[in-house]
Amino acid sequence: MGRTYLVEEGIGQYLTELSTKVKPYVTGLLIGQCSPQRDYVIRAVRTPPKEQQQEESLGPPKLASLDEEWITTHASQVSRMLPGGLLVLGVFMIATPELAKDSQNALRKLIFSVEKSLSKRRLWKPAEEEVSDRAALQICSATKKVVCRTYDVQDPKSSAKPADWKYQNALTASWVALGCTVNVNIHIPLLATSPNHDLEKNTKNGLNRWSKQIEDSVFLINGQVKDEDTELLEGQKKFRGNTQPSTQISDVKVLTQLCQGASPRSTATVQVCSGSINLRGAVKCRAYIHSNKPKVKEAIQALKRDIINTLSDRCEILFEDLILNEGPQKKSFGREYHVLPQRLFVPVAGSSVMLSDYKFGDEAAGEIQERFVEMLDQPVQAEDMHIAEDIST
Repeated sequence: MGRTYLVEEGIGQYLTELSTKVKPYVTGLLIGQCSPQRDYVIRAVRTPPKEQQQEESLGPPKLASLDEEWITTHASQVSRMLPGGLLVLGVFMIATPELAKDSQNALRKLIFSVEKSLSKRRLWKPAEEEVSDRAALQICSATKKVVCRTYDVQDPKSSAKPADWKYQNALTASWVALGCTVNVNIHIPLLATSPNHDLEKNTKNGLNRWSKQIEDSVFLINGQVKDEDTELLEGQKKFRGNTQPSTQISDVKVLTQLCQGASPRSTATVQVCSGSINLRGAVKCRAYIHSNKPKVKEAIQALKRDIINTLSDRCEILFEDLILNEGPQKKSFGREYHVLPQRLFVPVAGSSVMLSDYKFGDEAAGEIQERFVEMLDQPVQAEDMHIAEDIST
């Protein structure tokens, strides 16, 4: 038996509209959530077109021109905009009948490239029991026939397995949201031996140590410590009838341990440092979890990953911005303050789930709106953008 994908009904319409514009193919990402029983697809997003693609479409149709790097870069950018619990679940391709034979091989290649690119940036390791199947959705632009297969991304030799693709209305209407504010105060020493004051590398190492602290933290859900294997919604009333998408946000407190390691004895290490990086501020984190008897451990894992991702993504965005504006050669040995971008949340039409993005203080709403259209193919109203937090440095 293959995996089952429950898919938000609006995605069918989106893919049908895309298939009318195919010349000769279009690719994109599937966004959603894995669970042990089934997977949920809440959005499909086409790959943004490149300027030069317009001229290339004159020759005979072929998949050799597929730009793997462009598609994986898009996947990395999109993954930054996903709150906890959501991930890039796979890739789709809508192609003309002539390309049907080649498109399955191209999809397989893309799935492994995208996963490799995403896992490189993660500061957490997937759990052993985690679902590692990713979807390859193939649609014929002429017949509209849909074929869904999965590949195990942990196995480079993995072959295709058939999967069920089922549309469902109001898929996320009763999903559960968890939210927390985490106060961050991370001190990262810069060793005197560190070459060229490599701030980005040192920051990543410091965040790696901090992420282990988050992994070992205690999470209180609505003021209670819950057993990991119990159901998250145990004891809560279920509402029947046709309800509008509305999410109840569970308030979570994160208690980090004061000292690392169980041993009472510890060895102090003396290192010669030439400076340090301090990351300070309060970050707003959010995770969403399906409503099909979710376990407490699934919810906590999704929130932990959001905490870790949101800080490492912001640092990455800041360094990209510095390189863009100041060039990689700039080496400052004085005291400098940089403001990390603030997090904002944006609702998804017809869903209770919100997507996320980051803005610098001087960024206009129009730039963020453009980014949502380019990255997620979603128009956003300025009044729907909720800035979640104060400025962090």
